Amino acid sequence: MTTPTTTGARRATAGQMLNKVPEVTIWFWIIKILCTTVGESFADYINETLGFGLLNTMLLFTAIFVAVLTWQMKTRRYVPTPYWLTVVVVSVAGTLYTDMGTDQLGIPLWMSTAVFSVLLAIVFGVWWMRERTLSIHSIDTRSRESWYWLTVLVTFALGTATGDWTLQLTSWAPAQSVFLPLGLIAGIAALWKFGANPVLSFWLAYILTRPLGANIGDWLASPKHATPPEPVGLGLGTLVTSLIFLGAITATVIYLSISRSDVIETYDATHEPVVTTNPRKERIALGGFAALAVAMVGIMTWAHNQPHSTCDPTGASETMPACPKAAMTPAQTVAAVKKYQGLATKAIAQDKAGDTAGSHATVQTMRDDWDADAPALTPVNKATWTALDTQMDAVLKTYAIDHGSIKPAPAVEQEKALQVLLHDLATKQFRA
Repeated sequence: MTTPTTTGARRATAGQMLNKVPEVTIWFWIIKILCTTVGESFADYINETLGFGLLNTMLLFTAIFVAVLTWQMKTRRYVPTPYWLTVVVVSVAGTLYTDMGTDQLGIPLWMSTAVFSVLLAIVFGVWWMRERTLSIHSIDTRSRESWYWLTVLVTFALGTATGDWTLQLTSWAPAQSVFLPLGLIAGIAALWKFGANPVLSFWLAYILTRPLGANIGDWLASPKHATPPEPVGLGLGTLVTSLIFLGAITATVIYLSISRSDVIETYDATHEPVVTTNPRKERIALGGFAALAVAMVGIMTWAHNQPHSTCDPTGASETMPACPKAAMTPAQTVAAVKKYQGLATKAIAQDKAGDTAGSHATVQTMRDDWDADAPALTPVNKATWTALDTQMDAVLKTYAIDHGSIKPAPAVEQEKALQVLLHDLATKQFRA
């Protein structure tokens, strides 16, 4: 899916650069999907497995995005390494922006999808009014490149919201969910070959590669055995999945750097010019795009109406709310309180022994258990749970676990927060 090109070498002028993006070949789509898979799996690894926290992970990758984008913008032509590194980082950042709105701000996925769709339409509209083209074959000025990367960022955020919303509506497993975006991309490719507008075809496919890559990543990383509706996959884990795809991206970028087969000037010199599509076929293809949209809505509506769980009994799903749980019995409540007292006491002892890594791991375990027990503890006595949850947050903040903290507090402050939590656990009773 590409726009018409012309043969002949191009030279950068004082106010213009050589084109800053690659030729859209099969390599472009392969590496784009690899990047989107990394965006999903690596963000999950940093945020969840390492316990860095969603906000901290988002801030980290925003800073990295600014740095690599600056490198990319300083180049005068397309260079594979900075270009694709920027795509990898923006894929992670775009994913995190949507996850931040969903998980931290409570924005429904349908609303995120609507907002990012409107935002993308606005970006395209302003880009067109200022530059009179949306073709990626004309990214040869700083202004056009700025609009290009803003569009890419919004498409990743939109693709994340749309993909997660689809999973929420359908409750499909990752392996099943791959087929919807894959089928839509195949349909778009067929319409492009028929004569659809190449710029429209490109950007529609570009958006859909995000849920496709994310679903592939979830399928590879999810455990082989899980309690429904938690996804079942190949069990590679987020780290192994990320390393596999980062390795594949690195190998592809090295190949492209050597062969230069995706450099537009090289491509133009070795290929015949693309024939411009005719207006009649473009209009017919618009009907085809509408038919694809109707088919997509029909499939999702059918899947949504099939019997499936509407909540997650584990409370760990990214796209489904936790199922209501029965309140803990008095004996279960006592056992839970003792468990948290034991974990807090253990963390204090580890801090005093200088085992900061062990203390951090213990508090993270306490956080995970507390979140898992919350649906069953809250109904026992909501006021008590709220008071303890507030102090639990204070402890997590001193350890830089979630809650916007970047650097852990000194051990003495961590111990003080844990002592307060121990006092509250002993004095605040879970009685109805």
